[in-house]
Amino acid sequence: MKKVIVVGGGLAGVEAAFALAKLGAEVILYEMRPFKTTPAHKTSYLAELVCSNSLKSESPDTASGLLKAEMKMLGSLVIHAAYKFRVPAGKALAVDRERFSQYITSVIESMEKIQVVREEITFIPSERPCIIATGPLTSDSLSESIKAFFGEENLSFYDAISPIVDGETIDYSRTFWADRYGKPGEGDYLNCPMTEEEYERFYKELLNAECVEFREFEAPRFFEGCMPIEELARRGRETLLFGPMRPVGLIDPKTGKTPFAVVQLRKEDKEGKMFNIVGFQTKMKWPEQRRVFRLIPGLEKAEFLRYGSIHRNTYLNSPRVLLPTLQTKKDEKLFFAGQITGVEGYLESASTGIIAGINAFRVLLDMPALVPPAETMIGSLLRYITDSSLKDFQPMNANFGLLPPLKDKVKDRKKKRFLLYKRAVESMEAWIKENNLEVLRYGMDQGDFKQG
Repeated sequence: MKKVIVVGGGLAGVEAAFALAKLGAEVILYEMRPFKTTPAHKTSYLAELVCSNSLKSESPDTASGLLKAEMKMLGSLVIHAAYKFRVPAGKALAVDRERFSQYITSVIESMEKIQVVREEITFIPSERPCIIATGPLTSDSLSESIKAFFGEENLSFYDAISPIVDGETIDYSRTFWADRYGKPGEGDYLNCPMTEEEYERFYKELLNAECVEFREFEAPRFFEGCMPIEELARRGRETLLFGPMRPVGLIDPKTGKTPFAVVQLRKEDKEGKMFNIVGFQTKMKWPEQRRVFRLIPGLEKAEFLRYGSIHRNTYLNSPRVLLPTLQTKKDEKLFFAGQITGVEGYLESASTGIIAGINAFRVLLDMPALVPPAETMIGSLLRYITDSSLKDFQPMNANFGLLPPLKDKVKDRKKKRFLLYKRAVESMEAWIKENNLEVLRYGMDQGDFKQG
């Protein structure tokens, strides 16, 4: 059997290699550290956590809780190690980051079917199957190779992400539908009108909000088209009124007049379960985003499915270049996994590695590649990041807004999420059995991974 090449020893890379070895494939895993490092990494361990040591909530009524459950069902090494080396963090699953990464490194290096090679890969390997899982800090040379393969327009190096709110938590009585210069009540944008008094309060709180500091390797490189909303505000009181909050061409049907200012929301999905706050990319801390953006009329009780951010991040325009199976459209024996595919978060990245590993193994056997059911969090996330109807693709984290709605409408929010969780787990279990993937979780309880 041919060996599968995996490039990158982060969370996605180790999950891909681990899944492949459990399924019976021979793997060569390339990791450039310690011979070449990045500004974010501090050790030579595989699966190093470069930011927080938290893997978010494990509660079943949270998207991260559901994602953990699905990954555990798929035999995730990351989840296994996280529970083995967890530290107290309330309802969140946090880990002793050094012991976590050290343990994963020892497991991967001890597996007979995995050969770990410490060297930099400067171009996309010619061997197939191959999985590229090099993360948001992909080296410049490999980035150039990826750019040449897909075309320059399909690779981004800097994130400017606007927040996304849960459509069910918007007060529609305070908003109106209209496109600029279109007829009120018609159009693709949901408009939140502001009076001058409301704008002044919002502007003041925006200026005073606490922001996240850039890390050393994330020197600000703002472009006029993706300036943080708070940076625009610092240019002067009128700047937002001539920028993302300009009211020109919009008439509030309730007053028959043009509002003093307007915040526009755009659907992120056909059903209107998720709405993007247009032009509101930000470096504000998450609690500050929640506090300040809830001053916007209609968003007083908004729940945020994704917070805004701006940071260094190499990622693909996945809707153009990837299939939901994580195969590239140009070469179906070449896979991408992890944050480079446009998923946000530790677990989201790791989960794509598992799927890429499963599908690279199937390609070895000339079997069709798979994608988990849409009812699962992993399946929905993969479908979202590869949805060709997305015109302005931005990275996404796991959230309940991605899942198909329940057949029967449930008003109670917590009950609804428990039902979505139950449906997803049952759907994932059926998919695993149908495709004979139970082997992925053999031995997880005992932690004996030396035999591939």
